[in-house]
Parts: sequence; C-alpha cells; structure tokens
Amino acid sequence: MNFIQKRNIFFALSALVIIFGISYGLITGLHYGLDFTGGTMLQIDFGKTVPVEDIRKITDKFDTKASIIHAGANKEEVIIKSIVDLDNQERNEIFTKFKEEYGLKDEALIQSQKIGPAIGNEIQRKALLSIVLATIGILIYTSFRFEVKFGIAAIIALIHDALVVFAVYAAFHIPLDSTFIAAILTIVGYSINDTIVIFDRIRENLKLMKKESYEDIANISIKQTLSRTINTTLTTLIAIVTLYILGVDAVKDFAFPLIVGMIAGTYSSVFIASPIWYLLKTKSKESIV
Repeated sequence: MNFIQKRNIFFALSALVIIFGISYGLITGLHYGLDFTGGTMLQIDFGKTVPVEDIRKITDKFDTKASIIHAGANKEEVIIKSIVDLDNQERNEIFTKFKEEYGLKDEALIQSQKIGPAIGNEIQRKALLSIVLATIGILIYTSFRFEVKFGIAAIIALIHDALVVFAVYAAFHIPLDSTFIAAILTIVGYSINDTIVIFDRIRENLKLMKKESYEDIANISIKQTLSRTINTTLTTLIAIVTLYILGVDAVKDFAFPLIVGMIAGTYSSVFIASPIWYLLKTKSKESIV
C-alpha cells in the first residue's frame, strides 16, 4: 500500500469521524461532569452491594443524569455525583430517603459536599493549561530531536487524536470531567511514542536513501515500523480492554476513551503524521525552487 498517495482518503475518514461525533454531541448536548460545572456529591456506605438501577429510583427524583459509581473493596459504597446545586438541607433529605429505604444509620453517610462553579472553572483552566503545556513540550522535544516539520506534523497528529476522543465523549455522552483530561494526556503521551518511532526511521532513511523521493522514504519507513506499531498497540489494548470488562463504572469511563484513543493514536502515527510531514517537506521544497 502507498500510504502517502492515499493520504486524502485517510484525512477524509478522520474528518468524518470528528465532525460527526462533535456535531452530534453539540446537537444533543455535551455532558459536563461535576468537576467542570460544580454541583453535589454524596458518598454512602450501604453495607452491601446495591444495583445502580435501585439507586436511580431515588436519585432520578432530583437528577436523572446523576453519575452513580460503586466504591470500596466490596463495592458496598456508592458515590453519587450531580451537577444540580443542592444545599445542605436538600442533601440531607436525599440521604434520609436512602436511610429509610435501606435501614441505614447516620454513620453511613461518609461524605456530603457541594462543589461551587468557581472550583469547576478553576479545574477547567488548569486542565486546559496542562494540555497546552504538554503540547508545547512535545513540539519543542520533537523539533529539537528531529526538525520543526517533524514537530508540526506530530502536533497535528496529536490534535487529531484529542479531537477523536472528544468526539467519542460527545457522541456517547460520557461526562467531561477530570478523567477526560487524564485520558487525553495519556493518549497524547502514547501516540507521540508511536509517531517518534516512525519519524526516527524516516530520519535514518533520509541519510541512507538520498536518491529516493520523500514519498518513497515515508512509505518504506512506515512499512518497516508497521509490525512493531501494531504489536505494541495490541499488547496495550489487551490490558485496557481487560480493565474495561472487569473494572467498575469509574474505570470503564476512563478505559473506553483510552481504547478509542490508542486506536486513534496508532492510526494518526501511520496515516496522519507521516503524510503531513511529507506535505510540509514537499511544499517547502517547492517554495525554495
């Protein structure tokens, strides 16, 4: 396969996924988590495992979109997160309903707190800052190790990965919270590793194949590293898929975007980063001529 020659197909496929996912999410409404909006959190020890469906019979009366997560060694605790701003009296009323329904004692209420919008805004600012700093750091590193064109291509590929993950969050209505930021940064770190492996091979081949065109060098380099890239991704995916299957809800909310992000990162390293490097390289050569 000529990866460079068919670049427009790969670009169009990525654009389709990103535009569809984000558009669908914007039309149906993005699901912001408690970390970004502020709201209410309750943590209750039921002394036994209670199905999420039973918990929702009570939580749906004040928020049908409340997040319910099992916690504790035996999943006997439940963490309820809602973007609805409830005062202390309202939180106590909710706990009273659980207390009456399940015969709980006052000590069963482990935590009850209100998170203000100001804290949510601060988390958003820090989250955005962390992503920007990570991006700048990667650009400096790749530019220093290789050249600026490699760095620009790598950053565009990372932006692609972030947009794909955001599209998945939007389309599947996964809460946008601090877990989203952790997933993005994890994927960015993983994706840049695959990209650097391919770029490193391109740099080596540029020295060894001086008579070959940039297109041929990029294609040969991708083919030489393709098996390594696929095997590394499959190995990582096995671990993450296992976490998704066996993990609790909170782990699944983190693992699912990671699965998508790992696939997107591998895809972008092969089908996005290298073709963009080729375009930057050939465009600059044409401008010089």
